Order: sequence, then structure tokens, then C-alpha cells
Amino acid sequence: MLRLLGGLSVYFKYQDIKTDNAVFRLHNVFTTVLLLTCSLIITATQYVGHPIQCIVNGLPANVVNTFCWITSTFTMPDAFAREVGKAVAHPGIANEYDSTQEKKYYTYYQWVCFVLFFQALMCYTPKFLWDAFEGGLLRTIVMGLNIGICDSNEKEKKKDAIIGYLIRHERTHKLYALRYWGCELLCLVNIVLQMWMMDSFFNGEFLSYGTRVLSRSEMPQEQRYDPMIYVFPRVTKCTFHKFGPSGTIQTHDSLCILPLNIVNEKTYIFIWFWYIILAVILSLLVIYRLVIIFVPSVRPRLLHARSRTIAMETAALVSRRTDLGDWWLLYMLARNMDPIIYRELIAELVKRMGEKSGPRA
Repeated sequence: MLRLLGGLSVYFKYQDIKTDNAVFRLHNVFTTVLLLTCSLIITATQYVGHPIQCIVNGLPANVVNTFCWITSTFTMPDAFAREVGKAVAHPGIANEYDSTQEKKYYTYYQWVCFVLFFQALMCYTPKFLWDAFEGGLLRTIVMGLNIGICDSNEKEKKKDAIIGYLIRHERTHKLYALRYWGCELLCLVNIVLQMWMMDSFFNGEFLSYGTRVLSRSEMPQEQRYDPMIYVFPRVTKCTFHKFGPSGTIQTHDSLCILPLNIVNEKTYIFIWFWYIILAVILSLLVIYRLVIIFVPSVRPRLLHARSRTIAMETAALVSRRTDLGDWWLLYMLARNMDPIIYRELIAELVKRMGEKSGPRA
């Protein structure tokens, strides 16, 4: 297990050239590794340990365990409100029932590790797309000028090459910026879609899962029942039918303990809170991007805030003479270049651009 989890450390390697931002990496890297870690832990618990243990008389235990695991187990929702130890043996487990009594079946536990792995792939998809769209453009343009200590002649040649590229390819980078922001929007869509999928996966119990856990924590202990046990019961029932000696159908009712659900409930309460936080942050990020697109007056301030070495007047002049895509490329260069070299680059760029003023994006 330690070797498997250690292999995930490759996702956290340092990036000397950053083509995205911290929120983008929270979704694409941290959340992906989180989901893969949960999937590995649950897989190890499920296939190395004993995910289910059933109590039944007159039948081989391993047969019943296998049958109940591959089919389903159930509880009775009405029994969750009854007092444990007096009215019921365990939450959701009543002593008497008939064929008309409502039952809640649980089949998800076989699929949890696979669903988490699929969610990890979905979280990594925006990064995969952006890496394909970006194609190493920013690294090519920076040309090693993220390190300030370099030969002066080499530095001047690289700056001249960068400025020449920016002037020759003026107003051709709008698609570059829009693709990146589209991938950020895809992150938000992915989180919302995954929450809906998990809610469907747990039969409508996931979206309100965290709020119910918080609301029950404020109730007195004697009036409280754990909503995590309702979604992830630790004890369930299973019915096994077989032919008796006379050829009649015999019904065997068994109690099944699901120790795997201890891991599942802790995993999904953390995922619920993390997804809510991530959805809020991504929503604010999308609003921030819309402000950049539709309110051009904020761009000089953002460029100046990113690189304090350039004057506000210079940032305003550059922002006015570049369109949205070129401005975004200059903004990302400010993140990845040495501040002193970037200041010199912008000063020379302003001179080379002359007095020509381009239309605003």
C-alpha cells in the first residue's frame, strides 16, 4: 500500500514553468490524487480484508458471505427511528418484517473503488486537455529567462526573440486564453456533475449528506441517529433461499456486518466537504475570469499586481495596446520570468510597438 501511494507523488512534482493557477491545480492534481488514494485504500480493504461477514445458522458462512456481497443487502428505513437495544437490534434492523414492509437495498459498496477511480479520471481530464492545447508554448517563449542569472548577451538575444515573436503574432493568442479559461469552466462543470452523479449513485442521499451530519451533531445524544449509518450501514440483512430436503424453498435470514462502510463513510464525508469548498472556489474563479473578459479596465491593475517592477502607467499602456489573448500571454510571462528581466522586456516592447493603439478586446 505504501508503495502504491508513493507512486502518486509524481503528481506533486515542482513546475518551473506554470501554465495554470493554484485553483486549477487543486482540482486537477490534488483532487485527482485524493480520489486515487481513496480508491486504493478501499480496494485494499475490500480485496485484502473481509468486506462482509454474515451470521446465519445451517449454512456455510463463506457461501452466504459471497452471496450477500455479490447480490445486495438491505435495511428497513422505519427501523432507524427505533431505539437500539430495545425495539431493534441495530439501526435499521428490525426483528419482524413481511414482504410488504419497505426495504432499502445497498449494492453500491461493490463499485465504490471503481467509481472513485473514474472520478479521478474525470478530474484529470481538464489538465490533460489544457496540456494538449498549450503544447509547451509558454516554456518555449520564456526560453529559460525564469532564472535571472544568465549571460547578458544571451539575455538580450532571448529578449529580442520574445519581443519579435509578440509583435509578429500580435492578436493571435485569444484562442490560447479562451481555451485555458474553458478548461477552468470545465473544472466547475465536472465538480457539479460529479456531485449529481454521486447523489444518483447513493439513491439521492449524497447532496444533503454533509448538512445532515452537521445538523445531527447539534442534537442531544439520546435524540440523535447517525445519518452516516443510514447511508453507510454497518449492519444489514440478507435473505438466502435454497431447496430443503423435501424440495421446498427454505428462506434463511442473516445479519451481515459491513466493516468496509466504516472507511466509506469517512471517505465520503470528507469528499462532500471538499467538493463543496472546491465548487465555491471554482465559481468565484469563473466570475473573476468573466470580469477580466468583460471589464478591460481591470487588466492594467492585474498586470501591475502580478509584476510590481513595472509602472502602473506602463501596465495601462500595454493593456490598451494588446487584445485579450496577448494580454493574458503577457500576464503569464510575468508569472514565469525573472521580475527584472520582465520589466526590461515590457519597456522594450512598448518602444517597439510604437504609438499604434489596437482595439480593445
